[in-house]
Amino acid sequence: MKRFLAISMLILCVTASYSTPVYAQPMSSTMSTKMVLSKSSVELKMKMRKLWEDHVTYTRNYIISSMAELGDTTAVVDRLFKNQDEIGAAIKPFYGEAAGKKLATMLREHITLTSEIVKEAKMGNNVAASEVNKKWYANADDIAIYLSAANPNWNKVDVMNMLFQHLDFTTQEVVARQKKDWAANIDAYDRGHLHMLMFADVLTVGIVKQFPKRFAK
Repeated sequence: MKRFLAISMLILCVTASYSTPVYAQPMSSTMSTKMVLSKSSVELKMKMRKLWEDHVTYTRNYIISSMAELGDTTAVVDRLFKNQDEIGAAIKPFYGEAAGKKLATMLREHITLTSEIVKEAKMGNNVAASEVNKKWYANADDIAIYLSAANPNWNKVDVMNMLFQHLDFTTQEVVARQKKDWAANIDAYDRGHLHMLMFADVLTVGIVKQFPKRFAK
């Protein structure tokens, strides 16, 4: 029930809590952001950070444009979908063409559900928003399962918790923007931004550990 509380608060526009999300769990020993640096590993780290930074940045842009019904909303959505394809393409050299396309498809679903959450919340459709919210978290769970199956260094529970926390930060952004609480809105984005960089680093370290010979130099 805790995971559905935030979206209910969004729809009802009641006072939201901006404390550390309940999904913030310590990473297991298999999950780390530390690695021995090589030129190739640093290049991967910077690439992954850029991709996931774009993910949260364009998600924020979408929230702003959609809620204000700005003329650039469609263009922002198109760029956001492109980002999901880019993330999928980034893992193709390690896991293959099909795996990259599968991840991109799952991430595209994440974006579609995010847009539906915002739309239903704006219209005050409580029941519809709750159903979409369930799918939103189920999709994150599916992504965690998929990633953990591909790389033993990506612990399923840890990845799931990190993705859930991303959804929490996104929800807090929408709640605060709906209430015109600009300080809280910015704070949620800042914390979500840093969280996503950490997530990108976890993915990088997992790849480097799984394919050490490819990152020797």
